[in-house]
Amino acid sequence: MGLSPDLEGEALSVSVPGFVGGDRTDIGLPPAQVRLLEALKATGKPIVLVLTSGSAVSVDPASADAILAAWYPGQAGGTAIAETLAGLNNPSGRLPVTFYKTTADLPAFTDYTMKERTYRYFTGTPLWAFGHGLSYTDFAYAATKPALNVAAGQPLTVTAKLSNAGNRAGEEVVQAYLVAPATKAGAPTTPVLQRQLVGFGRIALKPGQSRTVPITIDPRSMSSVARDGTRTIVPGAYRLYIGGGQPGDGAGQWSDLTITGATVELPK
Repeated sequence: MGLSPDLEGEALSVSVPGFVGGDRTDIGLPPAQVRLLEALKATGKPIVLVLTSGSAVSVDPASADAILAAWYPGQAGGTAIAETLAGLNNPSGRLPVTFYKTTADLPAFTDYTMKERTYRYFTGTPLWAFGHGLSYTDFAYAATKPALNVAAGQPLTVTAKLSNAGNRAGEEVVQAYLVAPATKAGAPTTPVLQRQLVGFGRIALKPGQSRTVPITIDPRSMSSVARDGTRTIVPGAYRLYIGGGQPGDGAGQWSDLTITGATVELPK
């Protein structure tokens, strides 16, 4: 189920519920598909929903026993989906966008500010978060260094020790999120949740195997932007999360990070 390029796109001649000229007015499944999914659920048989789309689609998690986001997978998509459902391939993708629960979670585009948009500014609870993804195995993260230091304007390389704690070979996408200090009056503005993805790496592990994953965070990723567009790296006490998703989504570990020295201004 899901959407197709015949429904979502630029300047299409589409006039069906949930769409106007290719623009979406509802982030849920089309009504006909919702009714079909409800009828399938009523049979009592297990349901695996393969969701195709070019954007986030809101789906009731209780409507299926498993959901595989396939996007628009291309020529080899059928083979890839079949191998994943059969267990020949262990899925390791991560969501590149936030999946919201309802259309009401998103403000109208009459306001072009970032309030309540993307994982950095959304204050609600998403259906599935940016960076979210599941696997047929389980991964565990060893404790990272409790304290890290870097001079403002310098890159930082951090490491995470990762183990495959399950019984299937798989790949993990290790993600690093930086949480900035609370801002003061006149200081550069930061998102509501004050977290941003600053690095990631993919690693393949066999059952029981452990490896150390290095992630380099460049200075620009540690910067913040003021309302006038000025980009600076501000010294202070930060926090760094390394895990398989955002904080609270999967296994991971926190570290304290201190950026030392004087404020460094970067090119816009």
